[in-house]
Amino acid sequence: MEERKGRKKKVLLMGKSGSGKSSMRSIVFSNYVAKDTRRLGATIDVEHSHVRFLGNLTLNLWDCGGQDAFMENYLATQRDHIFRNVEVLIYVFDIESREFDRDLITYSSCIEALRDNSSNARIFCLIHKMDLVQTELRERLFNERRDVLVSRSLGLAITCFQTSIWDETLYKAWAGIVYTLIPNLPQLETHLHRFASIADAEEVILFERTTFLVISHVTRAPTPNPYPDRFEKISNIVKQFKQSCSKMASNFTAFELRAAGFSAFIDVLTPNTYILVVMPAGAAESATTLMNIAVARKHFEKLERDSSVRGGERGGGGGAGEKGGAGEKDGIIGN
Repeated sequence: MEERKGRKKKVLLMGKSGSGKSSMRSIVFSNYVAKDTRRLGATIDVEHSHVRFLGNLTLNLWDCGGQDAFMENYLATQRDHIFRNVEVLIYVFDIESREFDRDLITYSSCIEALRDNSSNARIFCLIHKMDLVQTELRERLFNERRDVLVSRSLGLAITCFQTSIWDETLYKAWAGIVYTLIPNLPQLETHLHRFASIADAEEVILFERTTFLVISHVTRAPTPNPYPDRFEKISNIVKQFKQSCSKMASNFTAFELRAAGFSAFIDVLTPNTYILVVMPAGAAESATTLMNIAVARKHFEKLERDSSVRGGERGGGGGAGEKGGAGEKDGIIGN
């Protein structure tokens, strides 16, 4: 029971009514596309959902209605119930809110309640609906709002993202949030680096299978990539493509792209992940890369199983020196 509890992470999703909380939750976790969120109604009180992530991690997501009456109730009669045992607070601000000063008062009250009940919780502030701001003004306005939020966070550390449901910024923010909750991340990244090195890949990206959020990546290209948001763009594109396949009663399984300067392969790695492998032009035949993925698959599946047994353990045994880890010479073909 203790192991199961350690793998369940309570996540509070809060913000003023109409700020976009439920829309982003539906896009990331329920396979909505942006235009379909218009039919979502206002959240009444608290909507609970349990989201499985990477097999052994469950996000206990509390989507809290943002109407004034609900917020007052959370901070008064339900204060301990709402803010106790919180792992992450995600607070959403509508960039076009005409009551930002009032929103700040409510935010500061929530931060105080969180500090009193879950002092170690991570805090993420999403400055949302940034697509409504002129492109040349976005960075300046975001920085101004971020500085104000830092000053109103009672000395607690916060991380801010600018987001929109209409582009990849939503995936960047949620990938960054979920990244902090993955229990076996050091081992996972060690194995991913080994696979990239032996397969001689320029880049390897690991995605969670349902949400297609980026879990981790390795870049070994000789020159910097000029597109820093490419991972989130891929998440957005593939997620929409998977939805199109579903509408046609088809399943997305794998994808291969061969271009003049590179080859890219997306394939299932484990029951809970996809892998994207980018190879330099002429480095290997498709069959070789796909074989390397197949060989690595059993190692990453073992890593997931071991993580499930250990529960929320970080680091420790089973790290870089573990026998049978991805990157061992048994079976993976170098170029």
